[in-house]
This record gives sequence, structure tokens and C-alpha cells, in this order.
Amino acid sequence: MATAFAAEPGGLRPDVLRREGRAAAVVLAALAALGAAAGVVWALLAPAEQLVVVEPDRGAALTGESIHRFDALAIFVLIGIVIGVVGTTAAWRWRRARGPVLLLGILLGSLAGAALMKIVGEAVAEQLHTRPAHPPVHTIVEFAPSVEGWAALIVQPLAAAVVVLILAALSTSDDLGTGEYQPFGGPRPAPETVAPAQYGSAISFGPYPGANGGGQPNGPVVPFESPQ
Repeated sequence: MATAFAAEPGGLRPDVLRREGRAAAVVLAALAALGAAAGVVWALLAPAEQLVVVEPDRGAALTGESIHRFDALAIFVLIGIVIGVVGTTAAWRWRRARGPVLLLGILLGSLAGAALMKIVGEAVAEQLHTRPAHPPVHTIVEFAPSVEGWAALIVQPLAAAVVVLILAALSTSDDLGTGEYQPFGGPRPAPETVAPAQYGSAISFGPYPGANGGGQPNGPVVPFESPQ
């Protein structure tokens, strides 16, 4: 006997979609909050740029201070990569929510988290590195670090997408372990038993059942004589 799986016609299950949507919303909010907290960490780690006032309201960077712009950007990118990898791995542990909806929540949450990390980080850095409005000449002032350009914001979502791709490729289950046969809750295939086909034979083996594949003897049945 052989067992086959026959897929039943299925479609969108609202209860599964609602469950995955709630999970994606929770992941999005968690990654956004984590990004805001990471902005405070970035503000504490990123170095400020020191300038000397050469004229009223004009300054020149001290030797080696201009490289701190790159340092601030590099720290921002590294923090984004760490959050993208760790946060996505933690979200992947939510086994029943795995799927395209969760992926969308991870990507949007990573992008929102990166944006909040920039906004909150720059705001906190301005408070940590204050300077007078009109500093006197020949004094040294600090400029708060900032993240220049938008390209740094896509690093965290990119890292998250790579992690999801690797984890999905390493999964040994077709449904990623969710227990759902289709992405949005279609039914699983129902097993049905299939009997092997009966094959007849053109070779005659005498007046025995099954000869010629028909189950009937070729000629009249002759009883065996009693032994003498």
C-alpha cells in the first residue's frame, strides 16, 4: 500500500492572517523601540568634532578632528548591523508567525528603528555637546556628531533581510515550522491510501488462479487422484 498527499483547495484564512499581522506589529514596535534606545547609546559613543573659532561665528577643525565624522557614521552602521542580526534572529524564534507578513514587519521595523536611532541619537548628542551661540575668537567648541546622508538607514533592514534569507534556507521544513501548509493558512494535504495497480501476465502457468492476469483457470479443473 502506498500513501500519497492530496492537496485540498484552500485560500486565505482570516484567523491566521490576523495572528501573523499581530505578530508583525509586535516585532515592528519592538524593533522601533530598540532603535530609539540604540540612539542614546550611539550619542554616548560617537565622538564630537572640536573646532577653534578663528573669526566671529567661524571655526576651523583641529588636526585630526574631521575624521570623527566618519567615526560617528561607522558606529551608527555597526550598531544597526548588530540590531538587524540580533533582532531578526529573536523574531525568527516566533515559530508560528514565520512567513511573508513577519518579514514585512521585520523590514519596516528595522527601517523605523534606524530612523529613530538617527533622530533620537542626534537630539541626545546636541544635549551632551552644547556650545555657546556666539563663542569668542580663539576658543575651542564642540560640534555634536550627526549621521550624514540616508544610505546609513538602509544598513539595518539589509542586514535583517540577509539573516531571514539564511535562516529560511537552513530550515528543513517546507512550512518553516509554522504548521501551516500555505503562507496564509491554507489547509494541509490530507493523506490518502493508494493501492498498487494489478498487473496481469500473458504467461500461462496452468490451471491456477491468477493465470493470464484474469484470476480464472484456462480450462476445466481436474481433481487430483487419490494416491495409491
